[in-house]
Amino acid sequence: MDPAQWLADYRERLERVAVSTRSAREGLADVNASASSPRGEVTVTVNAGGVLGDVVLTPAARRLDVDALAVLIVSTAREAQRLAGARTAEVLAEYLGESEAVR
Repeated sequence: MDPAQWLADYRERLERVAVSTRSAREGLADVNASASSPRGEVTVTVNAGGVLGDVVLTPAARRLDVDALAVLIVSTAREAQRLAGARTAEVLAEYLGESEAVR
């Protein structure tokens, strides 16, 4: 192959990767997930990285013991993180395809 053609092809591949990367980043920026406790006392929202974004407590949460409420918040946050991880994998699969690395 002609070196100039090889370089042109290589630049084209790099540009496709850059476009795909930007699209994936934008898709991940929109990812968040919410989970609610089984009886609805707590709702937690996290972003694609699992970082806590919001915690909403209903009036029913006020009737819980402080330690029980803390456990409920943490377990609900873990569920929201699990959901965000699954959604993140879906977004990445759109750009990278299904692979063990994405899963």
